[in-house]
Amino acid sequence: MFEHLYPFERYPSNPILNREDIPYPCNTVFNAAACTFQDRYVLILRVEDRAGHSHLTLAYSDDGYEFSIESSPWVTSSSDPYYEVYERYGIEDPRVTRIGDDYYIVYTAFGPYGPRVGIGRTRDFVHFEMISLATEVDNKDAVLFPEKINEQYVMLDRPAGMGQREGSIWITYSPDLVYWGRARAILAPEPGWGSSKLGISTPPLKTEQGWLSLYHGVRDTAAGRLYRIGALLLDLEDPEKVLGYTPHFIFGPKEYYERTGDVPNVVFPCGLIPEDDGTVKMYYGAADTCIGLAEARLEDIIACCSTNMT
Repeated sequence: MFEHLYPFERYPSNPILNREDIPYPCNTVFNAAACTFQDRYVLILRVEDRAGHSHLTLAYSDDGYEFSIESSPWVTSSSDPYYEVYERYGIEDPRVTRIGDDYYIVYTAFGPYGPRVGIGRTRDFVHFEMISLATEVDNKDAVLFPEKINEQYVMLDRPAGMGQREGSIWITYSPDLVYWGRARAILAPEPGWGSSKLGISTPPLKTEQGWLSLYHGVRDTAAGRLYRIGALLLDLEDPEKVLGYTPHFIFGPKEYYERTGDVPNVVFPCGLIPEDDGTVKMYYGAADTCIGLAEARLEDIIACCSTNMT
């Protein structure tokens, strides 16, 4: 009856990955970036070790459902003196965007001064090159657009939002992925399901209707914070212009593995892969403890934005 309000359907064998699947000792696995590479699905897993520090590990699949996981971490906190202090406590919540032949990994660098946005790249998912720490603290939940706009790289991020403060989704620009500016807030929390803070979740997909991203909204409740998902549509030529966004959440914690875990009542996607048949696969962290998969028709997600279309 209400399928049009909730376009995603969970994979029946969820969760698709949990800590028992990681071939080395860890605490949890969650919040994975997702893309395709050489006709295979790739997940860049956030794996939290038993000391509570996170690193990135690769997983591969031929069908997008069953994944094999590399036997050791791919990217760990940098030992370079310039970066080390800012990544000392781990690297978290990656997102991946392909621009040309390069795959850019945007992640949260976490150290004693707080969270910053880090950017690196690879062409082969073997070698990883650090490019920059793109922000100061406190900032996280960043994604890159898959092409330059007006000869500029474009990034969505979320400054603030830490320590019970409100956080909004911002847009910023760069000529070189190092120096960023012209920052502007484009979507702020509103009373309701995302009243505490917002954060962008998945890199923008280019559609005929506009740039489509998923974002998370957080609401403080008597039982703690509740993370749920909405969708956001931006103008193709002027991505500062919000064409529409979902007035209601379109995906939220429901199953036991989303309700119970290290951080309960959380669904947190970092990857959205479009398929040739018009559907998308959404890979999401569940309760900061495992990874789930849900699928939807792209047109149904866009339709959910139409209530608030400008």
